[in-house]
Amino acid sequence: MTLLFLNLGGGEVVLILLVVVMFFGSKSIPDLARGLGRGLREIKDATESIKREIEDGAALSKDDKSQITPTKEEDNNFVKSTVESISKPIDQPQE
Repeated sequence: MTLLFLNLGGGEVVLILLVVVMFFGSKSIPDLARGLGRGLREIKDATESIKREIEDGAALSKDDKSQITPTKEEDNNFVKSTVESISKPIDQPQE
């Protein structure tokens, strides 16, 4: 039995497992494996979430850019209202 990716034989694998059991103890190995599994699951979920957000953003930008960019009229109204609120005298109440 040879693991091709690490070029390890059966005796070497048994020796590594024996060292792991001696170092961590037989009772804590399931906890370590469980924690490692949970960590890998969280990484997988996070990468899938990021991938989905990127795909959704790409689809949105192809379909309709008007949802994410304001129109010229909206820009003008925003600037006009900002200038009006700034140019009011201090003693006049703000809306």
